[in-house]
Amino acid sequence: MRDIVDRFEIEALRAELTDAVTMRDYDRAESLFTPDAVVRWPHIGREFAGRERIRAGIEWGQGLWEFFVQNLHPGVVRLDGDTATGRAYVQEFGRMRDGGSHLNHALYHDRYRRTPDGWRFSERVYEVRYVDSTPLTGSPPSTAPEA
Repeated sequence: MRDIVDRFEIEALRAELTDAVTMRDYDRAESLFTPDAVVRWPHIGREFAGRERIRAGIEWGQGLWEFFVQNLHPGVVRLDGDTATGRAYVQEFGRMRDGGSHLNHALYHDRYRRTPDGWRFSERVYEVRYVDSTPLTGSPPSTAPEA
């Protein structure tokens, strides 16, 4: 039964981070990492170590987007007592503030640790598998042209 609960809590952690980043709730995003956590984005040569730097990295990244949508899809979780590893599958799209468009399919390679506050990320490595920079034809509702 403990394994089932742990898997459920790790899925909830992954969903919580996706929501926090998409909603630009940087305090909540920061709280979902262990103090010594590391986030790596090899496709852009960035690494952030420690909660404060991870938060700054997420805020920096979100600042590049005019709008951003991330869809998270369940992956695998391997439990090992108070630690676990896993992969989560991701699709992201949006338009950058510089006018460029972006659609990708990627995955996160994760490490998790049980803490007194529940499961937290101790490492997250982002691996992009597909990128499409074709201009998006839509727009967010606040900037959509009137019919």
